[in-house]
Amino acid sequence: MSGNEMKYINDAFATNWIAPLGPNVEGFEKEIANFVGVKGAAAVSSGTAAIHLALILLNVQKGDTVFCSSLTFVATANPILYLGAEPVFIDSEPESWNMSPIALEKAFQQAAARGKLPKAVIIVNLYGQIAKMDELLPICEKYQVPVIEDAAESLGSTYMGKASGTFGTFGIYSFNGNKIITTSGGGILVSNQLDALEKARFLATQARDPAIHYQHSEPGYNYRLSNILAGIGRGQLEVIEERVQARRRIFEIYQQELQDVSGITFMPEFHGSFSNRWLTTFTINEEIIGMTSRELIEALVNENVEARPVWKPLHLQPLFKDAKYFTHFDQQSVSENLFLSGVCLPSGSNMSLEDQQRVFECIKKTIKL
Repeated sequence: MSGNEMKYINDAFATNWIAPLGPNVEGFEKEIANFVGVKGAAAVSSGTAAIHLALILLNVQKGDTVFCSSLTFVATANPILYLGAEPVFIDSEPESWNMSPIALEKAFQQAAARGKLPKAVIIVNLYGQIAKMDELLPICEKYQVPVIEDAAESLGSTYMGKASGTFGTFGIYSFNGNKIITTSGGGILVSNQLDALEKARFLATQARDPAIHYQHSEPGYNYRLSNILAGIGRGQLEVIEERVQARRRIFEIYQQELQDVSGITFMPEFHGSFSNRWLTTFTINEEIIGMTSRELIEALVNENVEARPVWKPLHLQPLFKDAKYFTHFDQQSVSENLFLSGVCLPSGSNMSLEDQQRVFECIKKTIKL
């Protein structure tokens, strides 16, 4: 917590605005929109809810297809299933670890040949690193398919000076407890389409029609963010730049301390992009290091260091075993290679130098440097 959260929480209690509406909700929406440079935002209960609403606004229905990054958390794709649509997964590319323009073009070519284009493309910004939007967006525009940008992990990141989450028709951010700023649980949908955002608020408030009695003409959801949690978000947003600097500093220390370790390659930050470095991750070359990523992770966990693999690609998940998948290279999958070789390190904004030193010293000891 930054310290100012209690001010907004106390305001909510003092004015008796406790429900999922009120000054903090409205203020948080405006402040997020101003921070990232869009016309509006709708605060909701989670980033997942924001994706769900975005898909509804784009008229995704049962039997439709949605293209989606494969190397991501399951929350990106679950809303596709909520609507009875089918996900088609797209591989990563090596320079950003995000959606591959080559694989995306392959998927579009096949879809066009079948006469069934997707209703939407969900592009994920993995671990705070923005995708190659200058290559991905023209492909989607060529086929006239809208983009939802899953920027759940990348608030504060930019590409060519433009904020992540603002490249598509809709963008979403998550404020879950582990994100760069948090409302403990929550998310937000951002867009330049104000009418669509108003529709999102309507749907997120049980789709109640304007009548003195309770009347409902279409399905709705209980997705609005509470005024108390929005107050936490307002206090957190005040220190977003400090959080980005802290995460980048943590990444830079890891990189500096491990730069001489042959066989370790940190997640890249390609030209023109600026990552909030939400999570510090690297891959290891098993032949050079002499151990697998899982063996390194196990050694770290045994020393009470919480390390994990990178996300297991969604096309490998049992939930999506029948989904189509398009690769970047013809004979290999980038996302699968990243899953097998990737390691996520402790990266919290309040991580002390002493704790960080314990992590990289444990890594050096484990690989016997």
